[in-house]
Amino acid sequence: MSLAESHTRPKRRVGWGLQGLGGTLPAVIFLIAFFVLPLVDNTINSFENDGSAAAIDNYVRLFTDSYYIEVIARTLWVSLLSTLICIVLGYPIAYYLVRHTEGSGAFLIFLLVAPLMTSIIMRTYGWQILLARNGPISNWLLDFGLIDRPLATLRSPVSVYFGVVHILVPYMVISIASVLQSVDRRLEEAALILGASRWRAFWRVTLPLSTAGIVTGSIIVFMLCNGSFLTMLLLGNGSVVTLPLLIYQQFILVNDAGFAATMGNVLLFLALACLYLQLRTVRGRGHV
Repeated sequence: MSLAESHTRPKRRVGWGLQGLGGTLPAVIFLIAFFVLPLVDNTINSFENDGSAAAIDNYVRLFTDSYYIEVIARTLWVSLLSTLICIVLGYPIAYYLVRHTEGSGAFLIFLLVAPLMTSIIMRTYGWQILLARNGPISNWLLDFGLIDRPLATLRSPVSVYFGVVHILVPYMVISIASVLQSVDRRLEEAALILGASRWRAFWRVTLPLSTAGIVTGSIIVFMLCNGSFLTMLLLGNGSVVTLPLLIYQQFILVNDAGFAATMGNVLLFLALACLYLQLRTVRGRGHV
């Protein structure tokens, strides 16, 4: 009986292995066809030129020309500033959702997530209406006597930050709220019992324990802002030139697909760096 079982066990393992491979094979084929191969093709295109220069001429041009270096720096700066604004706005919202909404928490979370179900184009056009010279915001400020002339915020860096933060702040709130929910409130109560004020208990206990959510949300917001295109184009109208806008110009106006692919690889590298940092953060949190 034991000899028969020893002969059947390997067959079962092989069967289970083939079954698992068959279940994942469609997903693997899909990822290779629609993710890996386009990235490989984009990388190959980035080394193509008219034959009069070296294969890496596109990369040399991108990282030596002062204009393109300025665009890369501006892309990083816009992403960094937008991330900081999302932290300042998102943390109080996440804290309120977790600590002060027991019955209405689900409804408030729905209101937070509902804009994500709306097209980015529709939300961007909504900001165009709000920030127009004769829009509601400008008219309200004029009626209250806070300004003397209509605002000219549309098609400016200010309007870009309005649109980007509005689109990305829910990701920050969700990331922070998920971590705050796992923070044991008894630790805060112990700090209060030992004589700490509420502010000091928050600063020394709650905030350090929620750092993982801040880091994860920051990485997500930073990565998404790096690749933001429609908001920059429709609200900024060229006032804030970032790498996605430059890629669009190279494809549509200049028709230089090789140089556009080079800038696309730079964005890909930034995204991979963000994903690596997020992975390190998650692993570090699990280790702790």
